[in-house]
Amino acid sequence: QVQLEESGGGLVQAGGSLRLSCAASTRASFIYTRSWFRQAPGKEREFVAAILWGDTITHYSDSAKGRFTISRDNAKNTFYLQMNNLKPEDSAVYYCAVKDARDPVDSPDMYDVWGQGTQVTVSS
Repeated sequence: QVQLEESGGGLVQAGGSLRLSCAASTRASFIYTRSWFRQAPGKEREFVAAILWGDTITHYSDSAKGRFTISRDNAKNTFYLQMNNLKPEDSAVYYCAVKDARDPVDSPDMYDVWGQGTQVTVSS
């Protein structure tokens, strides 16, 4: 089974940027949807962004639109989340996840494989 590993988290001041990476252990042909979720303490895991097979379709949460960009590099079996203009409320553990189907992209229960998470902390 494919394994995912996130990297790129850290501490940044409000207004700053971070780029998260999610590397897959193998090139898995079953993957249709690649997504990012996040979970803050005491809150449920929430959808952030998704990129579908073929790269032409992306989805973003309302809080991510205009600030975050999801992309992928097929040659590296890696996908990314570029986060700009970060806010303290973006602080959370960020998880990447993949699945072999399309809809719904925003339900964490529908994903097959998860990374271990990477902490993002935005100071005010």
